[in-house]
Amino acid sequence: MRVSFFIFMLSILPASVSHADAEEPWLLVETENRVLKVMNGERVLEVFNKIAIGSRGADWEKHRNDKKTPLGEYRIGWVNENSRYHRFFGLTYPNKDNAKRAYLAGVLGESSLRAILRAEVAEDVPPQNTALGGQIGIHGVGKANPMIHDEFDWTSGCIAMTDEQIDRLTPWIKKGTPVVIR
Repeated sequence: MRVSFFIFMLSILPASVSHADAEEPWLLVETENRVLKVMNGERVLEVFNKIAIGSRGADWEKHRNDKKTPLGEYRIGWVNENSRYHRFFGLTYPNKDNAKRAYLAGVLGESSLRAILRAEVAEDVPPQNTALGGQIGIHGVGKANPMIHDEFDWTSGCIAMTDEQIDRLTPWIKKGTPVVIR
């Protein structure tokens, strides 16, 4: 029953969109280089260097409180202009791919899998309280220590930029903007 439900749900979900063909800007986060790029198709519109990621790096396997930045394709799910991190652009993490891996590994239960898949079909923000965690986004430094940002990966899994960088990024952002983290 579990496997047939899983196969059915994945079959009704839309296929991933190639951002290289998109007409609207999208974000590319290169975790190894600590760079965030604003893209339009394959064209680079703006580059932000010296971003910070989770203090335990980036990985395809992310779980709640592991301090890792999730790799994958997401969208901006919400915007908080008054965050303690100056601005916060929430991602639609976890997505169907994260849920599939976690479910097959026995980390995520069927009810959480269903909720994540329903959110993706509805193009809504997925549950933020599953075993995979949540509240992952792109944000400024805000009330955190800017000297720490200059030297370390310090977040709990988010992508951090200086406040000046996040202000420069803001005009490119709207709900639904694609974000690729690799």
